[in-house]
Amino acid sequence: MLLFIIVSIAEAGNVNSTVMFNHSIRLTILNSQPGDTVFVESGTFFENEIRVDKPLTIIGTKGTIIDAEEKSFIFEITADSVSILSLTLNNVGRSYTKDYAAIHASGINNFLFENITFNNPFFAFHIEKSKNGIIRNNTIYGNAVVEYNSGNGIHLWHSSNIEVVNNNIYQMRDGIYFEFVKHCKVNGNISKNNVRYGLHFMFSNDDEYNDNIFENNGAGVAVMFSKRIYMRNNIFELNWGTASYGLLLKEINDAEITDNKFSKNTIGVNAEGSNRVNFERNTFVNNGWAIRFLGACYANKLQHNNFMYNAFDIAYSGNINGNQFDGNYWSEYTGYDLNKDNIGDIPFRPVKLFSYVVSQTPETIVLLRSLFVDILNYSEKVSPIFTPDNLKDNLPLMHPSP
Repeated sequence: MLLFIIVSIAEAGNVNSTVMFNHSIRLTILNSQPGDTVFVESGTFFENEIRVDKPLTIIGTKGTIIDAEEKSFIFEITADSVSILSLTLNNVGRSYTKDYAAIHASGINNFLFENITFNNPFFAFHIEKSKNGIIRNNTIYGNAVVEYNSGNGIHLWHSSNIEVVNNNIYQMRDGIYFEFVKHCKVNGNISKNNVRYGLHFMFSNDDEYNDNIFENNGAGVAVMFSKRIYMRNNIFELNWGTASYGLLLKEINDAEITDNKFSKNTIGVNAEGSNRVNFERNTFVNNGWAIRFLGACYANKLQHNNFMYNAFDIAYSGNINGNQFDGNYWSEYTGYDLNKDNIGDIPFRPVKLFSYVVSQTPETIVLLRSLFVDILNYSEKVSPIFTPDNLKDNLPLMHPSP
């Protein structure tokens, strides 16, 4: 027999337990008191539209499954101080007009969602106008194929001071989506095989993204219209496609991008309208383009980065450089170091003329390994005409930066 146990903490410190045999999570929550802890026994419950409008802790056990049968949302939370732990939430309803989610929260404070497994959600988490919460140690398995009929794994809108920690997200539209979100931390997550972006955020300031893995997503990671962003120790890899990149920066100002690895992406970093971004101690290896700067990128600093075995290390739009490129390691550097201080004695020009040609006529990429292209690049290096004359690393490293 399935049962729920509601535990209330009395003022005197004694624990009062009530056993309810109604077989309904919805009714059990309806009959509970603010501050109760609801323990849900193992079993499968075919329920949806469960509303939580009071402070509660809802805890499942191994094998506790709530299946919405693709009819609607599962939990709608409108109260502060709600915790949901250790459940499996399956088969959220799909809609072209409503953002059905396994857990939808609006206007709440001080929440915890932990150790939850999602199978076939439309949205897994949809959090709006909320603050001071933790979304931790959850696993989300989507089956998104195209953008228009799929939702996001962790979706935050107009929220602040939320930690998104150690979640695994697979095959959603966007793994993590932030819009108008500030003072949040995204740490230790894995976001893979998502249809559009592993991480997508816009108009979101003062956020940190550390120790995450973004792998094999449709277009990589997109960061747009934000400022004071900190991205450290992340891995961006295997984001391949004609419009794919490890990281897209659009209208980003005053950011720190340090100690990240960009591996096997069509474009490691694609930057447009981004200013005062500090790229330091990143590794770019085996990408098509390591970094591609489009228009209006100024006062950016690239220091102590490793550029290794990329088809193009730097691509640049225009012939005026307003950025600093000193003190990086370039695997294509062929200079010398007579005083053995690990700094090359002659500058390195990372922009190849052929990258400019390819940007104008993409079909010419088939000539990449030809002798003609080598001669073309060498002539531009000797006498720059199309590439910025001052775009060079004056202190190129002879060995990779640790």
